[in-house]
Amino acid sequence: MTEFDGLAAVVTGGGSGIGLATATLLAQRGARVACLDLDPAAATDPLLGLTADVRDDESVRAAVDTAAERLGGIDILVNNAGIGAQGTVEDNPDEEWRRVFEVNVLGIVRTTRAALPHLRASRAAAVVNTCSIAATAGLPNRALYSATKGAVLSLTMAMATDHVAEGIRVNCVNPGTADTPWVRRLLDATDDPDGELAALRARQPMGRLVSAAEVAAAIAYLASPLAGATTGTALAVDGGMQGLRPRPKT
Repeated sequence: MTEFDGLAAVVTGGGSGIGLATATLLAQRGARVACLDLDPAAATDPLLGLTADVRDDESVRAAVDTAAERLGGIDILVNNAGIGAQGTVEDNPDEEWRRVFEVNVLGIVRTTRAALPHLRASRAAAVVNTCSIAATAGLPNRALYSATKGAVLSLTMAMATDHVAEGIRVNCVNPGTADTPWVRRLLDATDDPDGELAALRARQPMGRLVSAAEVAAAIAYLASPLAGATTGTALAVDGGMQGLRPRPKT
């Protein structure tokens, strides 16, 4: 027996990276898991892959309802789908601001809204949002991305307050820079991928990137009934980036 036996989970952005790592871990620990993604091909048995676009309310509602029917309800929702953006406040046009907010913020709104009727019927309801160190630290050339993740942090606290009386816990994880396919694609697009990777490693006090598995483990903890007294919390998984100030190496 494990803490997730008998529980059903939905993970958005579950087709790769942190989402797939989270879905796989939850399934290994006994949960029935559906992965919602634009391309859920990597979510193979025992995972249930469902195509969904978090920018589209009808698509989200259809996928969530299908997941609830196939899994026998929904106890856990992991709002992980997200996209990145680079640049200062003047570098991205309005259309790009709208596009990133549509996914990173309104995607959470749409999926949670669709899942709430099922979560209210659960004996162990939990929502975990994937936020970012960008919500709590000023990162260079990440104005748009940081704005969306700041909104995710605030939304998490508001949702936790709104639904605590219903027995629904809401928390978020704040990863530092994680070694995911998305980050690797960003690095590959630079003039000096090795130099950029070294810089990213150096800005995290532990001297390395966070792994998708480490973020997944934090999400699993917050989703678990073992964390039944934890709500309205942002759990940093950032190699010490937010809180530590080690002396520079000489």
